[in-house]
Amino acid sequence: MKQKLHLKAPKNWINDPNGFIFYRGMYHLFYQCFPYAPRWGTMHWGHAVSRDLVSWEHKDIALFPTRYEDQNGCFSGSAVENGGKIYLFYTGVHYFKSDPDNVHSCLNDQFESAQLMITSDDGVRFDNFKNKKVVIPAISDCKIGDATHTRDPKVWRGKDAWYMVLGTSTPQRRGKLLIYRSKNLTDWELANTATRADHFGWMWECPDYFEVDGEKVLTFSPMGILTDGTSYQHQSISTIVDFDADTCKMTIPDHYQYFDYGMDLYAPQSTVDEEGRRVVVAWLRMPQAVDNRWNGMFCLPRVVNVKKGHIYFSVHPNVEKVYEKEISSVEEAGESEYRISLDINDGDVLNIGGYRVCRNGSVITADRTKVFPQNTEAGMVFSTPEVYGDLHIDVYVNKNLVEIYVNNGEYVLSNAVYGLTEELETNSSSRITIHTITV
Repeated sequence: MKQKLHLKAPKNWINDPNGFIFYRGMYHLFYQCFPYAPRWGTMHWGHAVSRDLVSWEHKDIALFPTRYEDQNGCFSGSAVENGGKIYLFYTGVHYFKSDPDNVHSCLNDQFESAQLMITSDDGVRFDNFKNKKVVIPAISDCKIGDATHTRDPKVWRGKDAWYMVLGTSTPQRRGKLLIYRSKNLTDWELANTATRADHFGWMWECPDYFEVDGEKVLTFSPMGILTDGTSYQHQSISTIVDFDADTCKMTIPDHYQYFDYGMDLYAPQSTVDEEGRRVVVAWLRMPQAVDNRWNGMFCLPRVVNVKKGHIYFSVHPNVEKVYEKEISSVEEAGESEYRISLDINDGDVLNIGGYRVCRNGSVITADRTKVFPQNTEAGMVFSTPEVYGDLHIDVYVNKNLVEIYVNNGEYVLSNAVYGLTEELETNSSSRITIHTITV
């Protein structure tokens, strides 16, 4: 199955992006999936490939449960290349007690997690029956981490060794990172840990560490970081850290920014593209299946940069250049995606098919109340922090996802939507341009 731009579930359910890598001239993006219904269930790894991050083709299921350690799911992880082979690292889950009414769920968190590895000579064919290896067994010492909630290995190559970061939880229910080191990708030693003294979510999912523009960046998803009831409790954040590769000591500062201020994106994962840019994608949480057939999609690939201590996420240039056909109205786009661009002034309001974008002083706010199901834990109104100076926005519109890039990624605000109409209304005096994609 082929898709363009926003990669979404071919059918049924997808969530976290996994194993994102540029390998042998192709981008490989694996993802959590439940291939039997448009709802969460026993995790497999789906697989899609692209030559340009624009056009995608779904491949066969890459990973599925076969071992004791992953009997109840192949959960999130990452990919690296070594010696011409692709190595996938992931979390395997084994339930001690399944729900008798739904064997795809566990009762009362009675499960354990281990970290596994599987290799492939071509990045497409994976022998799930013979080629899996446990590289880090379930944690047995609660002083190190949680036997149940330790997961999501992200592996990268350092100067003299391979490194892995895992998310876990302390006995006091605080998020924590475990940092491992290896010479051969098979034998791993725990080198250090990182946490914070304050309450900052009870478990840190999907950690990702990388260096860009001379800065050391950590993204992760603290569970339970928001408790005010305005949006999902679990959110993804980005921050600049201090990391010493020799000691694996990581210092996490108090200051951070949300990965996306629409608060719907989760579990971002990055890789390095063909030109050496750091690029990231994330999963869009959706409370309802579309046409009762599929649930889950990813944001547009974003390039990461750091300027004056602030992390920018801008649309990847391969994606940006396909929006080249200027049109005079939204209706002309038909079923295609489109981009709206304008300099937005204080008091300006942009109504995109029921999704309202406005500027209030130095803040961009989005309101999806009219195009989103009610009575969900997701919020309805979202705002960026204050942005000083002139403000320009580029709004990328998909029928189920709107992404607002402020000042080329200084802040991004993205939301799941349902039932957008073709209307476009504004009180702005600025020139508005609309571009749709060229097929």
